[in-house]
Amino acid sequence: MMTTRRSFLAVGGAAAVAATLAACSSQSGKGSGSAAGGITLWTHNGGNKEELDVVNSAVKDFNAANPDTQVTVKSFPQESYNDAIASAAVSGNLPDILDLDGPIMPNWAWAGYLSPLTISQDLQDKVIDSAKGVWNDKLYSVGPYDTSLCFLGRKSAFDQAGVAVPTIDKPWTKDEFMDALDKLSKLDGFEHAIDMSVWDTAEWWPYAYAPLLQSFGGDLIDRKTYGTAEGFLNSDKAVEWGTWFRSLFTSNYASQTPAKDGQDFLQGKVPLVYTGGWKVLKAQETFGADDVLILPPVDFGAGAHVGGGSWQWGVSSSSKNAAAANKFIEFLMQDKYLVQYSDAIGTFPSIESATPKTKYYGEGKPLEPVYEIGKKYALLRPATPGYKVISSIFDKAARDIVSGSDVKSTLDQAVKDINADIKSNDGYKAK
Repeated sequence: MMTTRRSFLAVGGAAAVAATLAACSSQSGKGSGSAAGGITLWTHNGGNKEELDVVNSAVKDFNAANPDTQVTVKSFPQESYNDAIASAAVSGNLPDILDLDGPIMPNWAWAGYLSPLTISQDLQDKVIDSAKGVWNDKLYSVGPYDTSLCFLGRKSAFDQAGVAVPTIDKPWTKDEFMDALDKLSKLDGFEHAIDMSVWDTAEWWPYAYAPLLQSFGGDLIDRKTYGTAEGFLNSDKAVEWGTWFRSLFTSNYASQTPAKDGQDFLQGKVPLVYTGGWKVLKAQETFGADDVLILPPVDFGAGAHVGGGSWQWGVSSSSKNAAAANKFIEFLMQDKYLVQYSDAIGTFPSIESATPKTKYYGEGKPLEPVYEIGKKYALLRPATPGYKVISSIFDKAARDIVSGSDVKSTLDQAVKDINADIKSNDGYKAK
C-alpha cells in the first residue's frame, strides 16, 4: 500500500473545494476554523479507511479524556486535499491541525500556513529524523510513521540465475547490480529482468529516482544554500545517472510500459521490482515468504539512498487553540496509535519503542528489513519551499530522458527552470 507519495497540487476552484468539504466530513461539527474551545482537524485520508480509522480512534480517546477540548475531523480524498488547504489558506479558514506530505512542509511554512510546533523536547528526541519536518531551524511537523523503498526479488529466480543476494550492510555496487540484471534477463519465462515502476505518477518519480541520482553523486539542488541547481542536477555525475537510467530501457532490462501497481512482478512476468515496503505482504502472500527477497538500494558510487519523509501533522498559523492542537499531536504520537498505524497500513513507527509491538516490524517479523533499510539509507528530499517546483521539473526531465531526450540538454533545461523559479521567488527567503 502506498498512500504517502503525492505532490502539491495547484489551487483548484473554490466551488469544487467547497463541495468536497461538504461531502467528506467524517464527524459532525462545524467546518474549518476553531469552534469555541474545540479543535478542527483535516486529513487526506478520505479514501483510505484503514488510516482514517486510526485517526478517528485517537480522536475518540482524546475527546473522552478532554471533554472541554473536542476534536472534529474532516477527511478529504487525497487528490483534492492540497487544493482544499490552499483554498482555505487564501480565505483565512484553515483548520487547527492538518496533515501534510513531508516534503511539502517547507512550502507551507514559507507560505505562512503553519506555526512551529511546541510539542515536548522529549517527544522530539524520540521521533526519527525522517518523520520530522524542519525548516529554517524550526520544527513544523511530526509524523507517526515512515516507510522505505526497496527492491523485491524472487529467490528462486536468483538461485536459478546464480545471482548473489546483497545485504543491508553490503548492498550491490553498480557493476554487481548490472550483472544481476544481465543474468536475470537471460532466464526463460520472464519478459524483463526488472520492473522499475515507471507506471507510477506524481511524487513517485522524485521520491524513487532522485535517490538513484544522489547515489551517483548528483542532486536536485545545492543542499547547503538551496540557491541553485547548477552543477548538481546537470553535473557530470547527474548526466551519468541519466544515461544509465535510460539504458535500463534501451537494453530491454526494464519495460517503459509496465503494468500498474507492480502487477508484472506479482504475476511472475519479472523476477525483480523497484518498489517499497507497502508491496511486501502482497508479494509474500503471492509467492510465499521464503521466495520473496527484500533487498536494499544500490550503491552507485556515492552511497546507497532511499527517499525519506511521509505524511506528518502540523498546526496552522491561524489556530486560536494552538496549545490544545499541539497537545492532541502529542497524544496521537503515543506508541498505542503508532502501532495501530503500522498494523493498519504496513508503515513502520516513527518512534523506536513502538516498533517491536507491531505485527510486521521487529526481529524475525516480515517487514523488519524494510525498517532497517529506511533507518540506514533514508535521505530526505530537499527542505526548501521550492521543492514542489523542483519535484515537478525533475519528474518531467526524468520522463523525457526515459523517452529518449538528450540527457545533458534535458538536465540543463531543468536547472534553468529550477533556478528561474528560485529567482522569481527571491530565493524563498523566510518571510
